[in-house]
Amino acid sequence: MTDTRHSKILILGAGPAGYTAALYAARADLRPIVLAGPEPGGQLTTTTEVENFPGYPKGVTGPEMMEHLREQAERFGTEVIYDLANEVDLSQRPFRVVGDSGVYTADALIVATGASAKYMGLPSEQRLRNKGVTACATCDGAFFRNQHVAVIGGGDTAMEEAQYLTRMCASVHLIHRRDSFRASKVMQARTLENPKITVHWNRTVKEVLGDDGVTGLLLQDTTGGADERLDVTGMFLAIGHEPNSKPFAGKLDMDEAGYIKIARPGSTYTSVPGVFVCGDVADKVYRQAVTAAGTGCMAAIDAERWLAEHS
Repeated sequence: MTDTRHSKILILGAGPAGYTAALYAARADLRPIVLAGPEPGGQLTTTTEVENFPGYPKGVTGPEMMEHLREQAERFGTEVIYDLANEVDLSQRPFRVVGDSGVYTADALIVATGASAKYMGLPSEQRLRNKGVTACATCDGAFFRNQHVAVIGGGDTAMEEAQYLTRMCASVHLIHRRDSFRASKVMQARTLENPKITVHWNRTVKEVLGDDGVTGLLLQDTTGGADERLDVTGMFLAIGHEPNSKPFAGKLDMDEAGYIKIARPGSTYTSVPGVFVCGDVADKVYRQAVTAAGTGCMAAIDAERWLAEHS
């Protein structure tokens, strides 16, 4: 028979949001449990260098920073369990979560499960992740200063990424599989008018070239033309993110893309009292480690105050 563990606060997710929420909850003597999931540390564990998180003047690797956050949370009494939440019951308190190796109940629940960037699925793309292939221009653009790079996509995010990269890169090639953008008219105009951006219409990436780093892309013509090589040293994916919110479908209010909605503006309350959300599973705009950590702090404070009112 599977044992059931109970805690005052159960936190799902072990990225910057989850660990920050755990830190604040632990310092409030709530002894939180964190379910770390299949990828403890979130997307930062796949990031080689982080230079835009406060407190690290010389930069830090993503895994190293997440290790620091985990140690800090554990120092104050957080228990980290490496289990994945598969099912949740939010119909009554205590809330119930079923994992791969255990069952967990809690008086309050903080959802910090994050989001995952969408990739094309090419073996060469996966092999060169963080070696020139990335999904965040804001995070990694500075590493490609004065270099030639490519952005993949045709929506507003791709336009924004391309515009951002022109500030530091020698040139930006925008690769789009169709002959028209789906981005807003304003973003299209800005992109097409920017002299540092070259648009490659009706093209998809067939192969990412390079051994220890990206040296180019093999582009396929979607109209039947010949393949062509594009010499770049970086490829930025901008084809969307997928929030890790599937266990909460039909149980928490979400938008059409699956991001969990905030029930009270300026807070982390969800549509279910006692359930709070933070980080990228609710944020489709900023998606930065520092903003995720900030909302993790908010979620812990919201949960602490809610528990004090409803104990």
